[in-house]
Amino acid sequence: MRIARFTTGNDPRFALVQQEGDRTFLAVLGGDPLYMPAMPTGERVELGDGVRLLAPVIPRSKVVCVGKNYVDHAKEMGGEVPASPLLFFKPNTSVVGPDDPVVLPDFTQEVSYEAELAVVISKVCKDVTPRNASSYILGYTVANDVTARDAQRTDGQWARAKGFDTSCPLGPWIDTDLNPEDVGVRSRVNGEPRQDGRTRDMVFDVPFLVSYISEAMTLLPGDVILTGTPAGVGRIDHGDRVECEVEGLGVLANPIVRR
Repeated sequence: MRIARFTTGNDPRFALVQQEGDRTFLAVLGGDPLYMPAMPTGERVELGDGVRLLAPVIPRSKVVCVGKNYVDHAKEMGGEVPASPLLFFKPNTSVVGPDDPVVLPDFTQEVSYEAELAVVISKVCKDVTPRNASSYILGYTVANDVTARDAQRTDGQWARAKGFDTSCPLGPWIDTDLNPEDVGVRSRVNGEPRQDGRTRDMVFDVPFLVSYISEAMTLLPGDVILTGTPAGVGRIDHGDRVECEVEGLGVLANPIVRR
């Protein structure tokens, strides 16, 4: 099942994504599937002109991110793989959706893309085991952990570098059936391939991350975990278009602008 959040110009609504040949339809739901069963209303709209996909979830409290969770990415950043997951946060104000612009802030001149698999939490999650972690997961989406590298180096902590407005594109939808054990995580800039990794190469897998994070903090419905990025990150600038893809899930594309 794929769950989208969309608008036709009015208040955001949720829908099930239905593919019919080369056409995509949205079967409108009667409420937020995080809090009630996914019940179609009978209304269907075709994805196209006048329909805009939004970030499939706006985290209720937090986006928890994992740094250096692929060995090759840790090496390209000039560091070792952490002995335990390296955690940081993005505020929910950093979240944007498909085709929304990533706006480069004035304080940075060196911004990078980072394609990632994102985990969406379904219910209150505290002190769970890796074995039980899957029962707390609604599904998965694609993320771009946009990063101001110069601020990351000079600040000594990552709040400004990783948490500025529009630095967390999510989308295009939530897939509840994806098996995250071994899927491709890729990125392209202006159509040129940049990253091509697989989740099997994560240092810490999804069940372990959910368990580890829940030992420290309660995860709430709609919270999102970004699981790290493979090697191949690089700079982006005004006029670029970044595509992040998770195999079997979809493509998240965003233009880059400096205003």
